[in-house]
Amino acid sequence: MPEIVILGAGVMGAAMSLPATHQPKPVTLVGTPLDADIIDSVSKSSLHPRLGIKLPACVTAMPWTALGGVMGAAPQLLILGVSSMGVSWAIDQIAASMTTPVPILMITKGLSHRDGSIEILPTLVEREIERRTGIQVPVMAVGGPCIAGELAALRDTSVIIAGTDLEKAKQALSLLEAPFYHARLTDDLKGVEVCAAFKNFYAIAVGASNGMLEVQGKASNGALMHNLAASVFNQALAEMTILVKSLGGQPQTVQGLAGTGDLYVTCLAGRNGRMGRLLGLGLSYSRAKSEHMLEDTVEGANLALDLGAVLEEMMARGELPSDGMPLTKAIVAAICRDEPLRLPFEKFHR
Repeated sequence: MPEIVILGAGVMGAAMSLPATHQPKPVTLVGTPLDADIIDSVSKSSLHPRLGIKLPACVTAMPWTALGGVMGAAPQLLILGVSSMGVSWAIDQIAASMTTPVPILMITKGLSHRDGSIEILPTLVEREIERRTGIQVPVMAVGGPCIAGELAALRDTSVIIAGTDLEKAKQALSLLEAPFYHARLTDDLKGVEVCAAFKNFYAIAVGASNGMLEVQGKASNGALMHNLAASVFNQALAEMTILVKSLGGQPQTVQGLAGTGDLYVTCLAGRNGRMGRLLGLGLSYSRAKSEHMLEDTVEGANLALDLGAVLEEMMARGELPSDGMPLTKAIVAAICRDEPLRLPFEKFHR
């Protein structure tokens, strides 16, 4: 009987099997329909082809069609690691296979919109499972700076496990205890999830400094554009704080691992920063996407496309301060309306 089931065999889902099996226990890695090659490789040799490591021997890989049987064995925890675009599919599969309450820990990042406002994904998952099955399950989340490859290599990683029921969150943490996985608890589920999603959004703007540097080149004394990037980074944290507070989270969460820490590591590398660089070069979003990142999922851009109109509506209604979110408005204009990305420094840091 598996103690932990991980739904989603991508890099982060698979990387979570490392802390999960540090205290040896059976873990089942269930792939989505897009993970067939990964499941086949792990089944044959334990090798995860995208992580470049062999997963522990106590990890069993199975296709998504086996989820019903796996969940029927009543695991202690389900880790949900599909992409944000796969959440609806995952809800369908979980609702069809869950017969007894199994706590869910989400590593999927993203937000949804409901009734003209923004909803965190754990709330959506929890509500839909109860609506479809009548089963109430706690849905928690992991936030903070965690690059999958580093976790898979057993590099020290500090994260936040968030849940409205701290006792359930503590139980989830106990299943993931490992000397390289430094998890802390918080009941600020909303704050952690807002930070986790919007860090991708704001990393686009921070990454634009790289493209701007390429356009302008190094100064005659060799100076780069770290000042510019740091200014945008700081403004991003200020606006993230506004969002967290307005959506019912705790502003201090932005100052910790879920906000500052996760934004920092996201700005170091990744698809959001690459998109930002292209915008900084002067490309429109549509051209950058179609010509340079057609096959890439850019989480921050997807968030803008999903929620840009909602953010603007919330500003118009006074639920968000329009004059206090110039960076947010600039990113929405660039992604949603294909306008040049303009960083309005005259409106920052007020």
